[in-house]
Amino acid sequence: MSVLVQNSVKRTLFAMAFPMLAGTFAMNAYNLTDAWFVAQLGTFPLAAIGFTFPVIMLLSCVSMGLGSGITTLTSHALGRKDHEDAAHFATYGMAFACGVAAVIAVAGYLSVGPIFTRLGADEHTLPLVGAYMRIWYIGAPTMCLPMIGNGILISMGDSKHASRLMMLGTLLNLILNPILIFGWLGVPALGIRGSALATVIAQAVSMVWLLRLLFKYRLLKVGGWRFGDALRAVRGILRFGVPGILSNALMPISATVITRILSGFGNEAVAACGVAGRIEMFAFIIPMALGMSMTPFISQNYGAHRIDRIREAVGMSYRFALLYGGGVALVFFSCARLLGGLFSSDPTVVDILVSYIRIIAFGYGLMETHRYSSMILTGMHRPMSATVLNTIRVLVLLIPLSCLGAYLDGVRGVFVGRLVTDIVVGVIGMLWVSRMLRRTAPVPMPCQHP
Repeated sequence: MSVLVQNSVKRTLFAMAFPMLAGTFAMNAYNLTDAWFVAQLGTFPLAAIGFTFPVIMLLSCVSMGLGSGITTLTSHALGRKDHEDAAHFATYGMAFACGVAAVIAVAGYLSVGPIFTRLGADEHTLPLVGAYMRIWYIGAPTMCLPMIGNGILISMGDSKHASRLMMLGTLLNLILNPILIFGWLGVPALGIRGSALATVIAQAVSMVWLLRLLFKYRLLKVGGWRFGDALRAVRGILRFGVPGILSNALMPISATVITRILSGFGNEAVAACGVAGRIEMFAFIIPMALGMSMTPFISQNYGAHRIDRIREAVGMSYRFALLYGGGVALVFFSCARLLGGLFSSDPTVVDILVSYIRIIAFGYGLMETHRYSSMILTGMHRPMSATVLNTIRVLVLLIPLSCLGAYLDGVRGVFVGRLVTDIVVGVIGMLWVSRMLRRTAPVPMPCQHP
């Protein structure tokens, strides 16, 4: 789509990002809606949802990793005006991603007990975790495809439909959650299983609409599949997808370690941090809308040899992230106790949740610059650099500092470790991208299909 390489940088990015605001709000509301309704069932069900977060994040990160490869290569092909190549990457990439999600879902379904026992689930929470995850795993491919398809729509410049797609899923999830959890309208009350089923149904409907849109843009092919074409497309996607998966997989790894640390302080700590993690996602709604436009924008301009436009986009995105993050930190600090009271009446849960928000919020701006840095590096065909940057964040900083913080100051120390991590890695990301831009010249990528 030539619009991404022709119109003004600011106008193009915000024209793509603005329609995504409702979509990113809706996407984050998925988890928050689940948490709020499940919280009405008590502390144990809420803690069970907290235990599921790292595992759900794992499949999300695999999907995002493969999706970054598909989006980057599709965008690059569109930037050089090769629609056929873009269709190859979209078609074979989504088929491959769906297969990967199915394999992970089967493995997860068969190992619910051992995995969540190791995460620290006890006799009170483990049955609830199993009830939720066995339904969630069945619908795992329906989660994978909309996540990847959104990136493809954005690479086409159609952020409006991408946003509406996310809004549709969230609205259905919001409607179905109370019906299935509490047994409204004559439906049997399913408890925590109802929350999982609501998510699966909502995602399945979103997937059907997504496939229809991609057929409309001639980016999905039903017939004429050839093994050689598929192999070449998958190989190209994995060139970006494997580093992306490795990079994104560090998120659930760190979440697993931190959940295990928190479980040592009781189910209240796990419940509070699970809710707080969902609440803080709302801090990233606006910068996330801009960030979802960054990789296709960077990749198309890289394919069109417009490094000047990339430099302008990078500077603008960093300034926005820092200013917005500082403002949100002040608001969250002031409203932390009010937010905690919305999700739990347990004073221990509320106190831990307030501590989490008031400490970690002051790293939001630099955390977002780190995310933008990873997207920029991927868009400029430096996926391994993005992986190294995320490795520094998780293995060098976050996990060691969280363990040290827990030893020195309990739950509060874990939060301080996260704050220091976000500040340091945000600065590193900005310096890394600035140095790369001074040295990089674009190298056209050859066509991947025969």
